[in-house]
Amino acid sequence: MTPTTNRSSVDLADKRAARIRSLATDLASPDPTVRTKARRALVAIGKLAVPSLIGLLSHRKPHVRWEAAKALCGIADPLTASALVNALEDRDGDVRWLAAEGVAALGRDALQPLLAALLEGSKPSWLYEGAHRVCHTLVKRKRLGPILRPLLAALKQSEPEVAVPPVAYAALSKLRKLS
Repeated sequence: MTPTTNRSSVDLADKRAARIRSLATDLASPDPTVRTKARRALVAIGKLAVPSLIGLLSHRKPHVRWEAAKALCGIADPLTASALVNALEDRDGDVRWLAAEGVAALGRDALQPLLAALLEGSKPSWLYEGAHRVCHTLVKRKRLGPILRPLLAALKQSEPEVAVPPVAYAALSKLRKLS
């Protein structure tokens, strides 16, 4: 590779990174049209935008977290699974809803981080609600149904923080055997 080619590659990467930063900043715009346009552009960029979007899941403004979660759902990269599982505990219900959609869309790729989070016990009820939504969606899949039905039942218990961890552990063990 010549120095000119090398410099061109670096320039292109710098321009792409600057574009991603600019679009990520636009997600905080008060104008919904600007936000939508930026989100769609970030989804089109794809996996290269994922680190910036994951960082925005902890932004102080709920609409920025919502936009980031919506973009991550659109990108559907398995590497976002842990971040989307964490977003199931967001203080904003709309962000939690999108995070659950994203986790469910990732399917089996997102189950390990979800089950690991459920193993910890004493989690906010929001996590259990999101996990219920994810499991309700994924239980219909032939190979996942037998693993997730007991977890879905445990999530419906009056004290899921007690009922869920042992069932999540069993589900994680079964999931690992499928691999």
